[in-house]
Amino acid sequence: MPDNRPQPPPSSSVPSPDPSGPAGPAPLLLCGARLTDGRTVDVRLGGGRIEAVGTAGSLTVDGTRTGGTRVDLAGHLLLPAPAEPHAHPDTALSAASDGPLSYAPHDVRSRATEAALLQLGHGATALRAHVRVDDVTGLGALTAVLQAGRSLRGLTELTTVAMPRVLTGVAGADGIAMLRDAMNMGASVVGGCPDADPDPTGYVEAVLEVAAEHGCPVDLHTDTADPARVARLAAMAGGLRPGVTLSPCGGLGRLPAEAAARTADHLAAAGVTVVCLPQGGCGGLDRRDTGTAPVRLLRAAGVRVAAGSGALRDASNPVGRGDPLDAAYLLASHHGLSPEDAYETVSTSARAALGLPEVRVEAGFPAELLAVRGDRLPAALSLAYSRIVVHRGRMVARTSAVREYCGSSTPAAGPDPDPTTEPATGLPRQGRAGTV
Repeated sequence: MPDNRPQPPPSSSVPSPDPSGPAGPAPLLLCGARLTDGRTVDVRLGGGRIEAVGTAGSLTVDGTRTGGTRVDLAGHLLLPAPAEPHAHPDTALSAASDGPLSYAPHDVRSRATEAALLQLGHGATALRAHVRVDDVTGLGALTAVLQAGRSLRGLTELTTVAMPRVLTGVAGADGIAMLRDAMNMGASVVGGCPDADPDPTGYVEAVLEVAAEHGCPVDLHTDTADPARVARLAAMAGGLRPGVTLSPCGGLGRLPAEAAARTADHLAAAGVTVVCLPQGGCGGLDRRDTGTAPVRLLRAAGVRVAAGSGALRDASNPVGRGDPLDAAYLLASHHGLSPEDAYETVSTSARAALGLPEVRVEAGFPAELLAVRGDRLPAALSLAYSRIVVHRGRMVARTSAVREYCGSSTPAAGPDPDPTTEPATGLPRQGRAGTV
C-alpha cells in the first residue's frame, strides 16, 4: 500500500515546476491506455492540451521538440481528471492537534499545502478552498491559503472561497467589510453559511450584493432543510452570473418526498448547482451528521449535482479521505448511481461547478487527466490504488501500489516462472513495481 503522506513528484518525472513559461510543458505520449468505451489508445499531449488520440502504437512523441516523454499506461484506465469543489484546507489535517486549532499563518499554509498535495495525488487537479474570514481568524487564514495556492501553481489549481460568519445586524457591518477586503485580496468566490446567521435571508442578500460588485460566483453552506427558505434563496440567486452553488444540502433528504421534489424544481429553474458530500459533512455547518443530498432526485429534476470530499481529517471528520474517487464510490455503492454517473459528479460536473472547461479524452481538450489501474470504471472505483495524474499536459503526481501475498511454502513452478508471481512463494502479485 502507498504511503499516505503526499510526496512531491520526483524531479526525474516532472520536467519543470512551471509549465506556463515560454517553452511550455514538454510533449508527453501516454501509451496503451484504456478508455471507458473499451478502446486501447495512445494519447499525445502538448501545450497543455490533448493533441491527438490514436489506436495503440500509432502515435509518436512530436519529433520537432526536445524532451518528449513516453509513459506506459498498459493496464490503466484513462479518465478526465476529477476536481475537488468543496475543501477546507485551513482546518485540514488538524484532527490530531493538541489544544485549540492554530490559525497562525505558517500553520494554515502548511496544512493547506499538504492537503492540496494529498488531494492532487488522488487525482484532483483543481480545488475550491473554503476559508473562514471572521472575528476569530481575521484575514490571516485566507492570506495563508492564497500563498499556498501560489506556491502550488503548475501542480494544481487552487481557488478560494471567503466564508464570513455574520453579515446582518450590528455585527454584520464588520463582516461585510471583511468580506469585501477578502475579495480585494484575491478570494475568487463569495461564500458563507446563512444558516448560522440570525437573518439567513439578509445574509444571502449581502452575499449576492458583494458577488455582484465583484462579478464572481457564490458558494454557500446550507442544510436546505427549510423548503421556503430554499425557494427564496433560489429566487434571489436565479439571475446571478457566473452562478450559485449550494452544499451539502443534506436536509433535502430529510424532507417529505413531495416537498423535496418541489425544492429540487426550484433549484433547477434557478440554475443552482448542488455539491453533495457523500463521505459526511464538514465544519462549515458546525454539524456532524447532515446526511447526503438526494442525488438521484436532484439529477432527475435537472439540477447539476457535483460531489466533494468535505472534511479532510479535521475535527468534523477525523478520518476524512479527501479523495474524489471515494466520493464517487460512495455515490455508486450507497446512493444508486451508475459508476459512470458517479464519476461524472466528481469530474465533469465538479469542473463545471468551478467554472472550468470540460475535459474529454479527445483532441483539443485540456490535458487534465487521471490514469487509474483497471480495465473498467467499476473496478477503478473499487480499488483505485495506483494513479498517475496529469495537469496542464505534464505528469504531476504518481502513486504506485503493489500487493503481494506471502506465507506459502508452495514453490514457483517450472524453470521460467510467470513474472507476475512472487519467485519465492509462487503466490500472485497484483501490480508490478516500476509499471505504475
